[in-house]
Amino acid sequence: MAIVDDDVRRVRDEADLVRLITPHTQLKKVGRQWSGLCPFHNEKTPSFSVNQEKGVYYCFGCQAQGDAIEFVRQMEGLDFVGAVEVLAARSGITIRYTERAEGRSRSRRKELTELVARAAAFYHERLMDQGGTDARPARDYLRSRGYDGEVARTFSIGWAPDSWNALSTHLKVSDEALIAAGLGALNRHGGQYDFFRARIVFPIFDERGEAVGFGGRKLPDAEGPKYKNTSDRAEIYSKSQILYGLNWAKTEAGRMDELVVCEGYTDVIGCHLAGVERSVATCGTALTPDHARKMARFVKRVVLAFDADGPGQAAAERVYGWESEFGLQFAVADLPAGSDPGDLARSDPEGMQRAIVEARPYLEFRVDRVLERAEMDSLEGRARAATEAMVLVAEHPEELVRDQYVMRIADRCLVSADEVRRLATAGGRNSPSSGQRPDVRSAGGLGGNIPERLTIEHQALRLLIHRPEDLSAWLAPALFADPVAEMAYRALAEVGEFHGARATVDDETADLLGRLAVQDASDDDPKGVVCRLLALAAERKAVELEARARSSGDLATYQPSIAFLRRSIIDLRETMADLDQVEPLLRWLIDYPENDADS
Repeated sequence: MAIVDDDVRRVRDEADLVRLITPHTQLKKVGRQWSGLCPFHNEKTPSFSVNQEKGVYYCFGCQAQGDAIEFVRQMEGLDFVGAVEVLAARSGITIRYTERAEGRSRSRRKELTELVARAAAFYHERLMDQGGTDARPARDYLRSRGYDGEVARTFSIGWAPDSWNALSTHLKVSDEALIAAGLGALNRHGGQYDFFRARIVFPIFDERGEAVGFGGRKLPDAEGPKYKNTSDRAEIYSKSQILYGLNWAKTEAGRMDELVVCEGYTDVIGCHLAGVERSVATCGTALTPDHARKMARFVKRVVLAFDADGPGQAAAERVYGWESEFGLQFAVADLPAGSDPGDLARSDPEGMQRAIVEARPYLEFRVDRVLERAEMDSLEGRARAATEAMVLVAEHPEELVRDQYVMRIADRCLVSADEVRRLATAGGRNSPSSGQRPDVRSAGGLGGNIPERLTIEHQALRLLIHRPEDLSAWLAPALFADPVAEMAYRALAEVGEFHGARATVDDETADLLGRLAVQDASDDDPKGVVCRLLALAAERKAVELEARARSSGDLATYQPSIAFLRRSIIDLRETMADLDQVEPLLRWLIDYPENDADS
């Protein structure tokens, strides 16, 4: 079942997001926005922001974000249709369905999983078509990773052609179905376009083996983010719940009572080829409670096959909580520095298997890593090592476990146990000497919740979201150096509407758009933003041309363009009467031929 698009939009527009959220957390008006404690995770400092005008929320702590429909989905555990129905009932809106309501949930899921499966088959056929030249670079890349045709068939790997609508033209489905399945979206003219283009695609299946989404990897020399995943706005896909490869891993996992968690799709495939078939991966996100809950249905032991100084370190407190709540035991595989499971499984499959078998308990691994890297030849070095190690130990909730590590650290650092215990009580996780990053959410901005200073590119995007009429004519992709910001701009410019644009981009870009949407842009100066953005773009191009001139020894060829850019930068430092004066520079930056010496 699906709801008529017009009714979905009406429900979203009619919903009072502040009133909807208030029963779950107290919100305070801060400028034009609302702020409060996040209802999705425990926190002491407010990091949850709401833009009532735009109807969106964002948490700077746990990155929960969305609109009224998504809030009801997350808070009440409903699917998309159920959330729309709840909001419609509260607003007194009568909604219309695109098909009969009888058995709607089951038939709806079947419809969408079958559609995703058709897309997977299309992508797979494009990859395997030896007569098709567009997929040849993808096949070459896969062969370079050790993935032959048999591997591609086993994991249904495919190729999304470098075309705006190859898949949507092939599927011939409604706009609503294409969007609901996470396969595409609509441009500003109402035409369908594909979500994945010019990417190797890995179909993502749930534990039942039903296709629910895709992960798309760009080719090594291509532009854009390395990975792009199906958006969480797709009705049957949620990255916080899906584990890639669980459909293949669950048999061996059940037999060995163990799951191996990697970071990426190719890691899972590499582990399978190395004989570690109980391997899974998160889909572009850190481990979540839903992941832990799902794993606990199958196993008691979880081996993390990635760097514990990265994702593992950041998730320490959560890991300990999951061990207690779900009865899981977390361990860490000690992989060689600079390697990932996929590469190691290919180059040294026995070494990969050995690393899994010899995986150490989570805290033990982290403490040993600190002590192994420490300078133990001086009293000062040993003291620093003991202090750093005890910061990790202090995070563990069980006193008996902490005390055992006290003795371990004392022996390794040649420090008395009493002194190590003193470090535990005096320092702990909140000690300034812990080396942890301070909480920067109080550093200013909206309600003290903005974690970093906005770049001028972010300011431009914020204006484009809130006041597009003020500067949309003066922006272009050439003005953005940050690839994420550029992608966000392209989506806003292409779709022409915030919610639609956000639904078409990858998670990182959607996160940026979500943050900017809850910020106040009423005091932003469009002219100033455009001038600063142009000046930075001109400076980058001038520096680039100067480098070309030096390397080629041909200053005369590049000098006219360099001189034009330098004059323009000087002019931009002065207040301009109107934005029409910057049009020549903007046009130059847009039209400049990248491969030619001069324009």
